[in-house]
Amino acid sequence: MTTEPRAFEGVNVLDFTQGVAGPHSTMLLAQHGANVLKIEPPEGDWGRTLGAMYGDQCAHSIAFNRGKRSLAMDMKQADAKAVARKIAEKADIIVEAFRPGVMAKFGLSYDMVKEFNPNVIYLSVTGFGQKGPNMNLPVTDAVIQAYSGLMTVNKDKDGLPQRLNMIPVDVTTGLYAFQAMSTALMRKFRYGVGCYIDNNLMQSAAAFQAAKIMEYYLEKGESQPLYVPVGTMQTTDGFINITAMREAHYVSLCEVMGHPEWITDERFNSREQRLKNEKVLMPMIREVFTKRSTKDWADSLTAAGVMNAPVQNYGDLMSAEHVKAVDAIAYVEHAETGTIPMPHIPGQPRITGPDALTHAPTIGEHSDEILGEWGYSASDIAAMKANGAVKYPALQAAAAE
Repeated sequence: MTTEPRAFEGVNVLDFTQGVAGPHSTMLLAQHGANVLKIEPPEGDWGRTLGAMYGDQCAHSIAFNRGKRSLAMDMKQADAKAVARKIAEKADIIVEAFRPGVMAKFGLSYDMVKEFNPNVIYLSVTGFGQKGPNMNLPVTDAVIQAYSGLMTVNKDKDGLPQRLNMIPVDVTTGLYAFQAMSTALMRKFRYGVGCYIDNNLMQSAAAFQAAKIMEYYLEKGESQPLYVPVGTMQTTDGFINITAMREAHYVSLCEVMGHPEWITDERFNSREQRLKNEKVLMPMIREVFTKRSTKDWADSLTAAGVMNAPVQNYGDLMSAEHVKAVDAIAYVEHAETGTIPMPHIPGQPRITGPDALTHAPTIGEHSDEILGEWGYSASDIAAMKANGAVKYPALQAAAAE
């Protein structure tokens, strides 16, 4: 673990988020040194149940909650509300991901908090934002992929729009939230002011696709490809992506394919002509690629200076010579899973082994520790455990027996 100071050391973050988008943003704050206290319900953040589970963790909860400490409380209880209020008084940042109005029930809406913590940075993560006809609609990443138009740029061979089979909108929303909070912290440090940030999946998906939205508008819904040829080609044993972005690339591609006559063919001899005749050219190229193996094509194209990449799975990525050479992925012991791959985050110090920043907390793992730091005595904590306001690992273990 690096001994270099991190940018957000000393910054206190009260994190009520669940799922992926909010937790991603606060995980990044934690990786930059912030003290992130994750407040989760007694049953745990629902993001712990995305896919196969290992104890009370899954791959997503580990990836997006590293470096935090967990305090599990039932926020319907008065004692839990009092604890959250006490921490909120000193928080630099509060992040929540409830439907509009829920935080007010806890006495912790932005308007309520700024009365006793006027310089707080307060960020809300929702599907559609704090106003408008859709503000109370529940969403998932897939719902916003559909709503935002993202599925229309990922059609199958029959033209059916498809979701990307991961959570790009959630992850992107977390990145936008992190950059918004980072700049807000800079403002706070320089000018002593806080702010409210409305961070929602719909707006993040739109920002992520800004160029495509502009294209659609300018081209009356008929956006042309960026260039031709580009795409995924089937080979005798797999798939390869090719990108012939410049004129020289196209010339070299034709030579590698054994069709130099396509270089001067009037239908394809300029960028404009290839765009115009894409539906003619691409099937011709795809047919050629079915004749040789992926490796054969990759070797020939690379030697000719044509950008390409075999389509790999995650196992291929992890075992790739280049990935190993640049140490792109660390392998870290985690209590619930054993050794797991953990890609390095750009701009962050290298992961050198298991430590507080690679550890994702179990439900309520740090409840006693956090409550003690905030001045609660052993008898106070025992009382909150007894009345159900606080959950902690020992009670979970006893309940399971």
